[in-house]
Amino acid sequence: MDNRQPIDKQAAVLMIVISAVWGLQQVAIKVAAADVAPMLQIALRSGIAAVMVGALLMLRRYREKCRFQTWRGGLLVGVLFAVEYIAVSVGLGYTSAAHMVIFLYTAPVFAAIGLHCRFASERLSPVQWAGILIAFIGIAVAFYAPGKPGEGWVTPQRIGDALGVVGAIAWGATTLSIRCSKLADAPAPLTLFYQLAGACMILTGVAWATGQTRFHLSGIALASLTFQTVVFSFLSLLVWFWLLSRYLGSRLGVLSFLTPLFGVAFGVWLLNEPLDTSFVLGSLLVLVGIVVVSGHDLLHARAAATRPSVCRENV
Repeated sequence: MDNRQPIDKQAAVLMIVISAVWGLQQVAIKVAAADVAPMLQIALRSGIAAVMVGALLMLRRYREKCRFQTWRGGLLVGVLFAVEYIAVSVGLGYTSAAHMVIFLYTAPVFAAIGLHCRFASERLSPVQWAGILIAFIGIAVAFYAPGKPGEGWVTPQRIGDALGVVGAIAWGATTLSIRCSKLADAPAPLTLFYQLAGACMILTGVAWATGQTRFHLSGIALASLTFQTVVFSFLSLLVWFWLLSRYLGSRLGVLSFLTPLFGVAFGVWLLNEPLDTSFVLGSLLVLVGIVVVSGHDLLHARAAATRPSVCRENV
């Protein structure tokens, strides 16, 4: 029996805080990029957070619940998580944090397509396919942001934006991989540990192989890494998993769409990133499409719940 509850005031406040934290992470990476290479930042934060999550797993004695053959699924999600953040770290060298957060958070669209192909229970309705079309139109419009005079169509910003979409595809594939593996029945902190440990090992190797090992521990770098490690990679993700265990996921998912809005706002406020008309219009279309895809079931359930009361009033 599913005992998860609808959203209450506590859940709504926590989701707003989490969305703000998630929206700020791209800005945190970019603001410290001059002192610590972005790929090294993500490798460091993932490694330290993996140690923290591993300690939590031991302290809370998850060993009985962890007796699943989860290593194959864990290896896959670790690789996909690393691919996602390789795309993010490289992409932030070409595009703005505001652009990155919008393109990265198209992940629910790609996850929905993958789940539709894999599970009969996840089939998309015509309305949701319309939402996917709107989201892809929004991506195309946002890509059309004008470049500098003399630049061709393949501008640095569009390269970074494309890498944001690659990161979103990897994130969507991670969701699908968890659902299709024994990780679906494993404790959520164990899945998080696999993701963080995989990202740490792979990104450390890639950073070393590509010479992205710049490290100067300034005050800004220390503050950014502390935020990314403790607040984002550890606390916010554990709170998110806790919310998923207590509240209905579809309701939480709709509130998580505040994240791109926070990301754009923080990028403009803290990094003075410009916003052009095509990007704003494309972003709005992307957000509308995502809400249609992920919020459809919520609206359908609410309509079904109110229908009997309407019928009773008419009797």
